[in-house]
Amino acid sequence: MNPLDPLDPNASATPIQPSAGARIAGSGVGDGPGPAVMAAATLDGNKVISSDGQDLGKISDIMLDVRSGRIAYAVLTEGAFLGIGGTLHAIPWRSLTLDTDRKCFQLDATAEQVKSSPGFDKDHWPAMADRAWGTSVHQFYHREPYWEATRSVVESDPATRVDPTSGI
Repeated sequence: MNPLDPLDPNASATPIQPSAGARIAGSGVGDGPGPAVMAAATLDGNKVISSDGQDLGKISDIMLDVRSGRIAYAVLTEGAFLGIGGTLHAIPWRSLTLDTDRKCFQLDATAEQVKSSPGFDKDHWPAMADRAWGTSVHQFYHREPYWEATRSVVESDPATRVDPTSGI
């Protein structure tokens, strides 16, 4: 059974692909290129709200996986006062929803869960490229690691798949 086969009565009209990025909610379109494509710098400083409505802090950095070109994590700064102190948390990008109406991110975790998550300070960052560390962070937030999340899309989409035999 092929979900896109026009002769299959159970086929879907549109392909179902797993989302590899943050979700977007709200009616706000805004000026310029957003919200589907945005400069990372425009997201720095955005407030993050927990699933139970608590203000968790702000996005201080967006971490890119340079080799794959994917967003790996958003770094949440929690508990800082006037930019001083606070605990940093790596948040899997897929755990966030950009709320264009409230101009903030919503995190799919409670405030208590975030407080109990492994954090770090600005002078002692973890090795974010370490797959074991990354897997534990993604497991904490009940998300598939970002490097696995798009594998099926890349492998099944001829437009994004690289054929090693083609010489391209």
